Amino acid sequence: MSYPEQVKIVEVGARDGLQNEATSVPIDIKIKFIEKLVETGLSVVESGSFVSPKWVPQMASSAEVFCGINKKEGISYPMLVPNMKGLEAALEAGVKEIAIFAAASESFSQKNINCSIEESIARFQQVVATAHQENIKIRGYLSCVMGCPYEGDIKPEKVVEVANRILNETGCYEISLGDTVGVGTPIKARNLIELISKDIPVEQLAAHFHDTYGQALSNLHAVLECGVSVIDSSVSGLGGCPYAKGASGNVATEDVLYMLQGMGIQTGVDMTRLIEAGEYISEFLGRESGSKVARALGK
Repeated sequence: MSYPEQVKIVEVGARDGLQNEATSVPIDIKIKFIEKLVETGLSVVESGSFVSPKWVPQMASSAEVFCGINKKEGISYPMLVPNMKGLEAALEAGVKEIAIFAAASESFSQKNINCSIEESIARFQQVVATAHQENIKIRGYLSCVMGCPYEGDIKPEKVVEVANRILNETGCYEISLGDTVGVGTPIKARNLIELISKDIPVEQLAAHFHDTYGQALSNLHAVLECGVSVIDSSVSGLGGCPYAKGASGNVATEDVLYMLQGMGIQTGVDMTRLIEAGEYISEFLGRESGSKVARALGK
């Protein structure tokens, strides 16, 4: 058994974490939040999405937020892009990395983006072609890899099939495997990675696990044993899926960092500053941090 010596944490709090918040977060608060996250040593901070403000009003200011960030050399500020209109807005704002998304569940795909898995992948053909022409990096998200709120268990073979299609047909440099409803358990997580890594190098896989059933850290530990070295997380445990009942939120970045530090795995992230960033956004939202570590170590 061996673990990676270093793990890249992809911070998704400013996008996945805030997108479903009922409280409208002003542009200046979002910008300061993102800059505080970068000050922790995080190298990837997902900063927003160019989706319809009708469906995700919290992300309506993404262009202004992205343009307002005091960007640092060597830091990635990816933005989620659902279609060509979103890509055009991203290009106009000067975005250098985008994320696209699909689901391993047909029912979830229909509920989430109103089309089949096949149609969702087809929609991205022009997006990825244009992005490659513009030298834009592309990351892929795959939802419901261990369960769906409508279909229940998802067969690992289906996950492998869709993951392969996303990578082969879009040229994504990395695919983030999302346990969108947080139903996974360690053995299930390990088995999925062992199966999928037969086709896709583990270096191209990331773990995006929600903590609905309190299993996220255990699941992350299991996939770390398989060589996964990229983890998506959200400071203060912000976030959740609007289409997934009971999906309480992403695993908290502070809790992930505490576990990794205890394992001797390097991240380059400073815990004190991370807790400060989480406290900043939690205070604005008017609630306690969702991170156990932040509550134990914070003010």
